[in-house]
Amino acid sequence: MTGLERGTVELVAHRPEWKRQYEAEVARLASAVGDRLQSDDFEHVGSTAVEGLPAKPVVDLLAVVDDADEARALVPVLDDLGYEYRPNDGVADRLFLARGPRTNRTHYLSLCERDSDCYREQVAFRDYLRANPEVAAEYEALKRELADAYPDDRPSYTEAKGEFVEAVLADAMDGE
Repeated sequence: MTGLERGTVELVAHRPEWKRQYEAEVARLASAVGDRLQSDDFEHVGSTAVEGLPAKPVVDLLAVVDDADEARALVPVLDDLGYEYRPNDGVADRLFLARGPRTNRTHYLSLCERDSDCYREQVAFRDYLRANPEVAAEYEALKRELADAYPDDRPSYTEAKGEFVEAVLADAMDGE
């Protein structure tokens, strides 16, 4: 199962099909946008990219663009592919899009430059959780607690994870 209503929080056990869904979406996007995004310009990020970690059933993709103008030029093409551009999402150096109707979001797509904080932080966080199962287990426990507390309040869920995420990022970025 992939998909979640916008604004809600539901965690499900990790599913191997998330990797296949990521790969299929990369192929679909790379085919549709031609040489503006190649398959090696994508990263599978977020909890669906960490084996064994429960996650909201929405596949997160990170796509690298040369600059912000290129990202903005891709928005109409991505709209034709079922992605809704979500301006003002609070991350300064990315464009954020969501695929699927608001009642069943299936994919999140971030467009950013490779040297951006967004790219470095998302990849570092994912890689750190993959390399440190004890930290991933702590993150899982926190996510479960917060999902129970905020099932219909995604902003509060996300905000409440912030301190933990920042601490992990500090450790992950020290290792770069």
